[in-house]
Amino acid sequence: MANEKILLGHGSGGRLMHQLLDGLMLKELDNGILKQKKDSAILKIGNKRIAFTTDSYVVSPIFFPGGDIGSLAVYGTVNDLAVCGAKPLFISLGLIIEEGLDKLVLEKIIRSVALASKRAGVEVVTGDTKVVEKGSCDKIFINTSGIGEIYYEGLSVKAVRPGDKVIVSGPVGDHAISILSEREGIKFNTEIRSDSSPLNDLIRRILKVSRKVRFMRDPTRGGLATTLNEITSSRPFGISLDEESIPLRRGVVDVCELLGLDPLYLACEGRVVVIVGREGAPRVLGAMQRHKYGKMAKAIGDISKEYKGRVYINMASGGRRIVDMLSGEQLPRIC
Repeated sequence: MANEKILLGHGSGGRLMHQLLDGLMLKELDNGILKQKKDSAILKIGNKRIAFTTDSYVVSPIFFPGGDIGSLAVYGTVNDLAVCGAKPLFISLGLIIEEGLDKLVLEKIIRSVALASKRAGVEVVTGDTKVVEKGSCDKIFINTSGIGEIYYEGLSVKAVRPGDKVIVSGPVGDHAISILSEREGIKFNTEIRSDSSPLNDLIRRILKVSRKVRFMRDPTRGGLATTLNEITSSRPFGISLDEESIPLRRGVVDVCELLGLDPLYLACEGRVVVIVGREGAPRVLGAMQRHKYGKMAKAIGDISKEYKGRVYINMASGGRRIVDMLSGEQLPRIC
């Protein structure tokens, strides 16, 4: 084990990353807050409960159809706060810039950060800038941390029950295919744009129409399949998916078939997975479909007593298959 090397797959959001987190990070930094493995830490300060999160963005290329590294960093942090039932308020902006970066490129990114912050209703209140020697990073890396105030209590995997519905707010895989097409210079009949967007207003509306929402998560690294496996891991329930109900754009399906990719493992940056009690599902789905970021929302499955701790999919062709957690790196550098 002493000679084991860190691989790209350790940052994929899949099985290798979870092994690294459980075997090293949680072991050495053990505390009750980290053990919850939420998108944001939920903290009590005085009589306030806040959410605190941090994330780093190393996407290549830094500009892509539907977004760029600046807006991606803002929205990613905002969404991690929102899925925990928090109102995003403030973020930090840490920049690691490669020597030789064109200043006009940096200006474009900072303007994008400013516009994205305005759209999401947050303020950049602190930050840091470092410049490293050429070759020490790829153009620019960004770290953002965020603070939000909790307004909806009780969102937890522990609240999930058999019979609950699984809803996703729109087509999956758009972001990853957008990055891939721009990086590799692949042209398609229809441009596939990243779904990168702020979800805090959509989530606020979801939580307003029903008190039956159990849990939410945005399916970023590792995609929908890995996110659902995180929900079922070591739990007394499984998740049953309906293949025909999973929203996918025709262009994403075509690219996946051409390149041998599974769209269930492709990253999203503007989608949310919602677990909601069956009786609350119609109201939640309706609220999502009335919002610009949820027009194509679909109920895609159920929490099931079968296959405890696993995710399986009922195939359109008949039969079913197990959908496991991502074990390696399907597409590198997508966020």
